[in-house]
Amino acid sequence: MTDSTRGSSASGAAHRADGAHEAGSADASLRDRWREALVGARGGASGPDPLPYADNLLARWAEPQRRYHTTAHLAAVLDRIDTLAAYAADADAVRLAAWFHDAVYRPDRSENEERSATLAERALPEAGVPADVTAEVARLVRLTVTHDPADGDTNGEVLCDADLAILAAAPKEYAAYAAQVREEYGFVPDDAFREGRAAVLRQLLGLPRLFRTPHGVDQWEPRARQNLLTELELLSR
Repeated sequence: MTDSTRGSSASGAAHRADGAHEAGSADASLRDRWREALVGARGGASGPDPLPYADNLLARWAEPQRRYHTTAHLAAVLDRIDTLAAYAADADAVRLAAWFHDAVYRPDRSENEERSATLAERALPEAGVPADVTAEVARLVRLTVTHDPADGDTNGEVLCDADLAILAAAPKEYAAYAAQVREEYGFVPDDAFREGRAAVLRQLLGLPRLFRTPHGVDQWEPRARQNLLTELELLSR
């Protein structure tokens, strides 16, 4: 082995080690956030160790078919919920709903939200969460099918706004999101994908409001609409 090859190998190994360390740190942070939300949802009551549940969910969010719906998306949604938490009636229930909302995700299937809600209904009582909170989490997960909370549904407004906040990202980040979505649907031919994606964008643009919380309306709505219009224009070329 030459010195240059040895150096290249060492550099590659160091890079992989750094990546693994960063992933481990991110997972540790997410485990802490899961523990806090679960303990909060229990209302101070004792229960099983939260970490095995976190590890099960993190393994789901790290499945190989995912490109956008990954632990990075989960962390981003949790960050946005923290930003919007004051608007929610039960922020811990909303946080738990974020953990479950894409826990089951297969881009070639249409029942992901229902299966994710069913997973929450099975796991949360076992984890010590009261029945009423479990029901609210499952309801919120199912709401992400339409992202259309009823007026006054503050928990739903916070979860849906947090989930859609990527639409208001800076242009470079939005472009990366759009590319990741395309990768997840790599099994769909280009023409069919463009047609389907354009229909989704037009449906979103046709909504009176993309966001429901005051923060979302004020801070995210204008940029989100511009991003959607830009992507729609690019798809039509």
